[in-house]
Amino acid sequence: LTGDIQIPGPPTNVHASEISKTYVVLSWDPPVPRGREPLTYFIEKSMVGSGSWQRVNAQVAVKSPRYAVFDLAEGKPYVFRVLSANKHGISDPSEITSPIQPQDTIVVPSAPGRVVATRNTKTSVVVQWDKPKHEEDLYGYYIDYSVVGSNHWEPSNHKPIKYNRFVVHGLETGEQYIFRVKAVNAVGFSENSQESEAITVQAALTCPSYPHGITLLNCDGHSMTLGWKAPRYSGGSPILGYYLDKREANHRNWHEVNSSLITRTIYTVEDLTEDAFYEFKVAAANLVGIGQPSDPSEHFKCKAWTMPEPGPAYDLTICEVRNTSLVLLWKAPVYEGKSPITGYLVDYKEVDTEDWITANEKPTSKRYLKVTDLHEGHTYVFKVRAVNDAGVGKSSEISEPVLVEARPGTKEIFSGVDDEGNIYLAFECKEATDASHFAWGKSYEEIEDSDKFKIETEGNHSKLYFNNPDKSDLGTYSIAVSDTDGVSSSFIMDDEELERLMALSNEIKNPTIPLKSELAYEVLEKGEVRFWIQAESLSPDSTFRFVINDKEVENSDRHKINCDRSNGIIEMVMDRFTIDNEGTYTVQIQDGKAKNQSSLVLIGDAFKAVLAESELQRKEFLRKQGPHFSEFLYWKVTDECEVLLACKVANTKKETVFKWYKDGSGLDVDEVPDLQKGECHLTIPKLSRKDEGVYKATLSDDRGHDVSTLELSGKVYDDIILALSGVSGKSASQLKILCTAEGIRLQCFLKYYNEEMKVNWSHRESKISSGEKMKIGGGEDVAWLQISEPTEKDKGNYTFEIFGPKESYKRILDLSGQDRGKVIGGLPDVVTIMDGKTLNLTCTVFGNPDPEVVWFKNDKVFELNEHYAFSLEQGKYASLTIKGVTSDDSGKYSIHVKNKYGGETVDVTVSVYRHGEKMPEVKPGQLAKPRPIPPSEEV
Repeated sequence: LTGDIQIPGPPTNVHASEISKTYVVLSWDPPVPRGREPLTYFIEKSMVGSGSWQRVNAQVAVKSPRYAVFDLAEGKPYVFRVLSANKHGISDPSEITSPIQPQDTIVVPSAPGRVVATRNTKTSVVVQWDKPKHEEDLYGYYIDYSVVGSNHWEPSNHKPIKYNRFVVHGLETGEQYIFRVKAVNAVGFSENSQESEAITVQAALTCPSYPHGITLLNCDGHSMTLGWKAPRYSGGSPILGYYLDKREANHRNWHEVNSSLITRTIYTVEDLTEDAFYEFKVAAANLVGIGQPSDPSEHFKCKAWTMPEPGPAYDLTICEVRNTSLVLLWKAPVYEGKSPITGYLVDYKEVDTEDWITANEKPTSKRYLKVTDLHEGHTYVFKVRAVNDAGVGKSSEISEPVLVEARPGTKEIFSGVDDEGNIYLAFECKEATDASHFAWGKSYEEIEDSDKFKIETEGNHSKLYFNNPDKSDLGTYSIAVSDTDGVSSSFIMDDEELERLMALSNEIKNPTIPLKSELAYEVLEKGEVRFWIQAESLSPDSTFRFVINDKEVENSDRHKINCDRSNGIIEMVMDRFTIDNEGTYTVQIQDGKAKNQSSLVLIGDAFKAVLAESELQRKEFLRKQGPHFSEFLYWKVTDECEVLLACKVANTKKETVFKWYKDGSGLDVDEVPDLQKGECHLTIPKLSRKDEGVYKATLSDDRGHDVSTLELSGKVYDDIILALSGVSGKSASQLKILCTAEGIRLQCFLKYYNEEMKVNWSHRESKISSGEKMKIGGGEDVAWLQISEPTEKDKGNYTFEIFGPKESYKRILDLSGQDRGKVIGGLPDVVTIMDGKTLNLTCTVFGNPDPEVVWFKNDKVFELNEHYAFSLEQGKYASLTIKGVTSDDSGKYSIHVKNKYGGETVDVTVSVYRHGEKMPEVKPGQLAKPRPIPPSEEV
């Protein structure tokens, strides 16, 4: 309840639960909503006709929804109402009760007795019941109905009825219903009666309606052949036949033509007077009796027909009425004319229009036609004209008007296959009655061939079964249900549909067990071969058999056969697979009617592959029973460019012996491997050709012996070198320049270098081949390019590239024309010399344009003289010579090399000691490190 609901609503269902001569006991249901506060009730009464209300309990709060009202006048009718109240206020009054008259005590009535339902019309049923044992003071009865199987009841009447018979309307034709009844009085409702027997809604049996459309079909001057259309309604019982009456024109009395029933809708009346005019009427008869006769026909003259054209077609029947089409059927003329009939023309028009339209340009040889392109909701009439060689014959009688509109709930023929695999067409018609006939036809001719077809009709369902269906069964099938409002349908059985149905039929008659997996094999750990197949599902009663080369095998130690029906797996394990087992393997399964089989052909190469795998697995299993290699010898390269030969071992113990061999000779290793760790390694520090050979590792103890071999040569050696190139390439330094006596050497320092590594040197993107001018070489940790006597042509970019397994590594040095001044090499950082000796400091300088070279002592420029001499040869070899050095020559000497792009300064410390003195200890000499000079700095 929401917070704003405070005053309660009025009580509901106020009624008298007990009545006596002087009081009435009222009961009611609490209000909805009732609020959160406690409730009390006020009861008010009013004598019928007084127009005033009196509160019964003005001084007493009633808390229970039941109260006895006293002091009522005997024999006077009263009405009552009740109000709810809480602390917030009083509700509106409840609905007023029906008038209640105090009298002797009455109680709720007992339930009505046996309920019987009988047929009435196509949409109604008559329900009758036995009255309750105590029926005094009844207001009446309520009737409920329910569709059989729905468990849902609906009321038939909303006010009580006084009689014990009621017609329930609005029911669905062909549906089955049950009924129940309850009684009601001033006190309340009785219990429900027992349910009636189920009844199908159909019209009650009556005499048939009248036939219509009497047509003259032929006349020979002494007899007339007449045709007519059956009654629209049979009266709920099959029509047994017809009675025909005749009279001459202008005569008052009718004369009976036949005393026994005519079973067809065509009859020849004999013994007529030539040239006389006659009229006829016809009546239909069923089990109930003879129905009303038809209207009299028109006057027919008894004169022999001699025209060459055909007579009229007759018995026009319209079926399969849909929104824009219908099918028209007719019967062939009795009188053909002077030549056989070759076809028919169908004409139609809308009602109330004059012009007829011919539906087919060319005469159709069939006696049916589907007329299309009609207007939905319009009404049409039809006629048919037969054609022979002489021309177009007499027109048939005009059909009855038909509204082109699909009936609500129109059903169509559908196809199917039953549980036995029989193909059928089926149709359901809820409008069918006990008198209805389901007429199946092919090409709209009624089917009578019991060898090809079987018809089964039950209630409102009918099925047409095909016996041994084949291509001859292709065509149009139709059904018409008599004693209905033209219920009919058709179905085209084409190639595609017949093929689909026959495939489904074959699947049901010859069911196949679906397989998840066809027969396959796998080789197990010990070399056994397992053959297995898996079905989607298998019942406990399923059976199977294994067949090898057309011979069934039984479960044995050699062929271990097992079936896991819960998972659908059937398997056979062959303990020993040998050369004798070549052939075809088949599993056959049967589960009820369903069967399947699968085969596996193991012949030739396919068999050899399985045999080889089996033998290999067996050997592997035996090998692993003792100490063995879980991973055979393999190689890998470390980050330090060492080559490791590695293997993994398993199933070892303390007594297991491990050894390394190369080319058959044992190798001494610094450390015995710990086999419990499961890995063994052999390190090759700097791989070269001398390390090529066959390496072998062995394991042995009292349980067995295992060997692993790796041939380190050929492609394996090349792959290792390539892997080394990759690791070493990552460590490659930038290219450095070293001046030598021959020229310039470009160097790249690496963790490891082998001249078998794949490397490229290139100049200006052109690959360099090793020669006298440019020589390629290297050492264990360096790759170099020697440029002898460099010239202007040797300027430009130089690239060193080393190739790994997946990528290459490049280092580039620019020796182009725009280089600052550089001291390429040759000067040590410290020089120690004995006095009196001659000191020569020589280095190579480089720059483009050629740099300016200046020498300094203790950061001051000094003049050249006989003691100090300076030279610059070929623009690149700079030297300072000090003759007869003395202790005064000790100090710092610097060379400045600079051009417009900048330069470098290199310092050399010179230490002079006297003759006879111990030579000072100095650290091993290192190349002096240059300091850069910016382009703007003056030298």
